[in-house]
Amino acid sequence: MAYIGQGITYGVSNTAILGNVIASQITSVANTQITGNIAITQLGDLATGIATFLSYPTSANLISAVTNETGTGNLVFSTSAVLTTPNIGTPSYAVLTSATGLPISTGVSGLGTGVATFLGYPTSANLISAITDETGTGALVFAASPILSNPTIASYVENVIAIGTVTSTNTISLTNGTLQTATLTASTACTFTMPTATAGKSFVLILKQAAATGNGTATFTSVKWGVTGAPTITATAGKMDILTFISDGTNWYGSASQGFTP
Repeated sequence: MAYIGQGITYGVSNTAILGNVIASQITSVANTQITGNIAITQLGDLATGIATFLSYPTSANLISAVTNETGTGNLVFSTSAVLTTPNIGTPSYAVLTSATGLPISTGVSGLGTGVATFLGYPTSANLISAITDETGTGALVFAASPILSNPTIASYVENVIAIGTVTSTNTISLTNGTLQTATLTASTACTFTMPTATAGKSFVLILKQAAATGNGTATFTSVKWGVTGAPTITATAGKMDILTFISDGTNWYGSASQGFTP
């Protein structure tokens, strides 16, 4: 059976329809071929703006057709979307790995007094203002080569640097610490080369004889000693001398306390 032109069909089976058909007038169609065009304007029950959007599917026409949208602009898809000043409310989940531009002072809650200022301008003065249990005043101090003004140091413990057993020569380095120990080789004269004389620098060298035999000796380059002159290292096996050096920036000055038993 064939119908040509517009018509109303009910319960049509194995039917060919030629021409324009109003969609709202077709029900229960089975095995039906429709030849020709169904004009959008001939579809019934369409809301305002839907026909226009179906003919010209732009974001603007979609906004005109939808009645409960939020925001303006272009239709958004999930991948690589660019949103302009959106208000996303309270998200249930968010990853901010690539987020930028969050203002510390107004965008982060729970910060203590002065913390936002320090994060924006990380100066020593701003850090002192933010911290509530500091001691002292002045500039922030880091471990390497700090200059401290009139500090009080409680429970001071100095790092002990073990040079180990020395032979005929050794160059003293103060890079790791200023309390050092060394053991002489039995019956061997060792020449110690002093570090650069730096004003105010001092160090202590605990010099030991070999436990079994002793008789090692030691001399030190560029050191000025007191009226008794350079000390003769205690020769007894297992004994220990304590040598103290201090510099005025030009010379090293040395003194010795000798004959200790470890």
